[in-house]
Amino acid sequence: QVQLVESGGGSVQAGESLRLSCVASGFGTGDFCVGWFRQAPGKEREGVTAIYTGGGNTYYHSSVKDRFTVSTGNAKNTLELQMNDLKPQRTATYYCVADPDPCWWVGTLQAQHFRDWGKGTQVTVSS
Repeated sequence: QVQLVESGGGSVQAGESLRLSCVASGFGTGDFCVGWFRQAPGKEREGVTAIYTGGGNTYYHSSVKDRFTVSTGNAKNTLELQMNDLKPQRTATYYCVADPDPCWWVGTLQAQHFRDWGKGTQVTVSS
């Protein structure tokens, strides 16, 4: 059973940075598509980024390209999200996600693609 635990959320001012981390257990030896979703109050979940631990293309939501960077650790059980130049509209709960299938998207990242979800970490950006 896969478990995902996020950390690194907090409150920052606009323009500042945060680094989120996700530690996964239960992956075994296979590769996974891992990534981050976010959900702001009153809004639907939105795919932020995804990367396949076996290599390949990386997905970024158009609103975060050139500001956010996703990376995996050497052991494939850690996922990090470096978020730079944060804006108030990025305030949301950020969820670590994983799925044993390779990453895919149609325009945007689809929530139904991901089998496993963490409990989320809150990111608050003040103006």
